[in-house]
Amino acid sequence: MATQEDPGTKRNAEIGEQAMIEAILEGSPEGIGVAVIRLDCGCRKMAAVNKDGEPASKIIMYRDQAESICPQCQEDNGDFMRVTEQFIHWAAPEPDITTKTAIEAKVLGTQAH
Repeated sequence: MATQEDPGTKRNAEIGEQAMIEAILEGSPEGIGVAVIRLDCGCRKMAAVNKDGEPASKIIMYRDQAESICPQCQEDNGDFMRVTEQFIHWAAPEPDITTKTAIEAKVLGTQAH
């Protein structure tokens, strides 16, 4: 089921992702956000990031309502060529825009505008 994005907001976590994000942040006291990487198969990779853009947790791979990740991800560990969307879900209070931009570039790479 496709979700419709509110035109006034940036990418937001889906309901299943939100629970996982909260659990990751709870287990990562130095985490200020969670990088969310969505793959074309429906699996997701997530990890907390700290104020310096460094990992603040292990990378978690999961698939909504499934016991394990898909066979393709088991084989290629969610290859970057299959990424459909990526963003950082920031914990409150969010860092300033300059910090957010720097961390996004470090964690997710730069994207052409």
